[in-house]
Amino acid sequence: MSSPEHVHGGEMRTPPPTHPGVPRASVDLSLAPHAAPVDEDAHEQAEGEIGPTGRPLRHVDDPRPVVRHGPAQILAICNQKGGVGKTTSTINLGAALAEYGRRVLLVDFDPQGALSVGLGVQPHHLDQTIYNVIMERSVGVQDVIMDTGVEDMHLLPSNIDLSAAEIQLVSEVGREHTLVRTLRPVIDLYDYVLVDCQPSLGLLTVNALAAADGVLIPLECEFFSLRGVALLIDTIEKVRERLNPKLEITGILATMYDPRTLHSREVMARVVEAFGEVVFDTVINRTVRFPETTVAGEPITKWAPRSAGAKAYRALAREVLAREVAVR
Repeated sequence: MSSPEHVHGGEMRTPPPTHPGVPRASVDLSLAPHAAPVDEDAHEQAEGEIGPTGRPLRHVDDPRPVVRHGPAQILAICNQKGGVGKTTSTINLGAALAEYGRRVLLVDFDPQGALSVGLGVQPHHLDQTIYNVIMERSVGVQDVIMDTGVEDMHLLPSNIDLSAAEIQLVSEVGREHTLVRTLRPVIDLYDYVLVDCQPSLGLLTVNALAAADGVLIPLECEFFSLRGVALLIDTIEKVRERLNPKLEITGILATMYDPRTLHSREVMARVVEAFGEVVFDTVINRTVRFPETTVAGEPITKWAPRSAGAKAYRALAREVLAREVAVR
């Protein structure tokens, strides 16, 4: 039986790296982005047609132009389960809102730095991130905010350093409100602040919920993802009672939906039955385009602007804006 290790003199030894002189830790695993796809025009469902949620699609007007920017609505993109489309939704919803004339700040509040990577930033090369803003009084939030490839969409990046903040903040007074204090100087400069939360319900996520006006919950159309939503909603209710009375659930976004499978359709039906009008009409289907955009470091609205994914996130942006108007 073959083994990845060699036996020499009675000892197990790991084989040398494939390329002599190159240590394993320095092997470059990045992918080179290829050319943007030739876009196909995606079919758009008409108003009144039955959508994936089983409800007739409702008409949502295009948003009105912005006369004056700010103060920002803060949305926490949150689900303690990983791999449900939080980062993808943060990037692409932000880009779609920017297309509609909104000024958007994306906050990478996950030590893994996936949001930063998805916008073409290498987190381990950054000298300053949101961690420095939180922990060092000499660093202001405007010192760290970066431009992205999308006009009027900016990034507050993160890297693995942020994982230390959760430990260091434990003894701080008012630790749950650290993020809202961090964002306060720039709230009036933006129309939306989207916070990409880590896949847990720890102190960083509680900070995001304590700072937010609303929570957008990406929900993979899969059974285990559905089970975790009840725990998340319980956490949201506790934060509303104890830390942030204005916190509301902006909406639940069904992601990774595959209309060909019975399981996806059953989960979708159960979500709509349980949460009703909180579920967005917009549904994000599985598509190869999203992994491609991550490699390219661009939102899908720029990488494949006429694709089904791009049109879905524009539709989501219209729904988010319409719900904000309805609340106000």
